[in-house]
Amino acid sequence: MKILSMLFYFFAHHGAWSFLVLIFVGIVLSIWQKTITYVILVFVLAIFNVFTGQFVNAIFLNQFGIRGSAIITLSKETSSTLNDQYIWDYDVVMKTADGKDVVTKFSTTTASLYPVRNSILIPPDGERFVVKYIPGFEKNIVIMTDESSYGKKRITHENLEPVQKARNQFESSPSNESFRKAYADEIRTFLENPENATDTINLIQLKTILSQLQNK
Repeated sequence: MKILSMLFYFFAHHGAWSFLVLIFVGIVLSIWQKTITYVILVFVLAIFNVFTGQFVNAIFLNQFGIRGSAIITLSKETSSTLNDQYIWDYDVVMKTADGKDVVTKFSTTTASLYPVRNSILIPPDGERFVVKYIPGFEKNIVIMTDESSYGKKRITHENLEPVQKARNQFESSPSNESFRKAYADEIRTFLENPENATDTINLIQLKTILSQLQNK
């Protein structure tokens, strides 16, 4: 697993170099086997890795890694851009399950996050978050977004959006019984969702509002 972690780290964090290495391997294999097939296959694999290397790394580490935690110690904006947004570099200290501190780093484009989504959700500086890693090569980490505090807050915020929509609809016409029922239903859905269990402030407030809606 250690060797695999090192390979996946290289592919995820060094896209340009891994592209060249894979092409070289494909050329060597094609010369050895006297067929161009390997060059074509490796070229496709190299292109695929440029765009998905960090995703494959995230899936691998989630499946086989063990839990630790980490903190971003420094974030720095670079001059490079991705989708018209500046790419950031992050210095990180990761604490392993046995208490060892490991210094590592990643960037906006190389960070491995799980679950895999079409969005880059980097933790805020100084806030501890959950990671997974392979013992023996601890610098390769995947950020467990939904298990970390900032990820749980994001989930709660998204779950609260239907409640806020229903509230605005109700407040636009408090005498409308269907609006009142829709607001109450959305509150119940939020209260019954275990993903929101840590949002104690909203839970208390919404329980009070639900009681008021039911008593009217």
